[in-house]
Amino acid sequence: MTAFAAPALADMPRPPWRALALLTLAVALVHLLLLGLAPMGVGPKPSPLEARFSTRTIVIAPPAAEAPPPPVATPAPTPQPQAAPKPPRPRAVRPPRPAATEPAAAPAPAASPTEPVADALPPLTDDAGVPGPVAAASAPASSSSSPASDTGGASGPAGTQTAGDALRVTGPQSLRVPGSVRLKYDVVGQQGASPMQGVYGEVDWLQDGNAYDARLSLGILFRTLRTQHSRGVVGPTGIEPERFSDTRKTEVASHFVRAEGKVVFSNNTPSVPLLAGAQDRLSVVMQLGAMLAGDAARFPVGSTIAIQTVGPRDADIWTFNVGEEETLDLLYGPMNARKLTRNPRREFDDKVELWLAPELGYLPVRIKLTQPNGDFADMRMRDHLPARPPS
Repeated sequence: MTAFAAPALADMPRPPWRALALLTLAVALVHLLLLGLAPMGVGPKPSPLEARFSTRTIVIAPPAAEAPPPPVATPAPTPQPQAAPKPPRPRAVRPPRPAATEPAAAPAPAASPTEPVADALPPLTDDAGVPGPVAAASAPASSSSSPASDTGGASGPAGTQTAGDALRVTGPQSLRVPGSVRLKYDVVGQQGASPMQGVYGEVDWLQDGNAYDARLSLGILFRTLRTQHSRGVVGPTGIEPERFSDTRKTEVASHFVRAEGKVVFSNNTPSVPLLAGAQDRLSVVMQLGAMLAGDAARFPVGSTIAIQTVGPRDADIWTFNVGEEETLDLLYGPMNARKLTRNPRREFDDKVELWLAPELGYLPVRIKLTQPNGDFADMRMRDHLPARPPS
């Protein structure tokens, strides 16, 4: 049986080499496609906030000054019948001297009745003076200013609606932390000799009133190029990060150890002191927007905002210069935005430019990062989507 099988196999026609090459190429392309889809398919672990996030704005404001209690009206004293004033005791008139008397001395007794009238003027002034009406008018003014403090100074139907939808927290300064939202960007830039093309970006911001989760991702086609992730809590000072990570091929992270007052890095870089109001490189964008949304008048053109900003390997004081409001021509549409710029202080510092739109609660509608070698990435918002609960 074997003797007959061998010649039969030898006589079978062999597949052409071109067909084998095409088959091999097709298999390789399928494998590459699967490898490219893997980062998108697996992706980062979903945030626990995806099932319980809130779209309400968090309004943080100093406690309203308590209005002084209105003055207690004291009952008017019951007028007591006053005894008729005793007639003035007549002065003893000395007998006239033999010399001639002056006729002007006769009106002297008439001056004595005017003395009690002059003594009665001060009591009349105390009973019917100005302090009484002024105190009564100041009480309604104090009570009318109290609701304005409770609503953050909002007025009109729009302000009332915003106040009803917001979650209020007491803190040292006025802030408005945005509700959960997703922002989509088109990204252009330069990396070496190659321009960036076909790159997109997304910022997912989730908060439930207590905790927050923020994620920025840059991708092209089916691949995620870079991801930054920040998570923490929302407290009296606004956004308070607990962990920040930056992932390209591998992840590096920094941890905010508030109990010990320091920042610890995962790559064994020495820890650094944690300063009040510290942010990471992603949360700082949202915190700046919350500060402007809370009270934009505190940050006029030409002012500066200094914040300790923590990266995956280091921490530094980032100083932002507040600039003019500009009109941007975005795919989303024309948008007015206030520009903030962090200029590099040292040789290898990045330049950071932010455009925060008042119309969207000072969310970032444009972010531009420029490296010392000239490489840059310019993210321009193309869509603004309110976060939706999972179906």
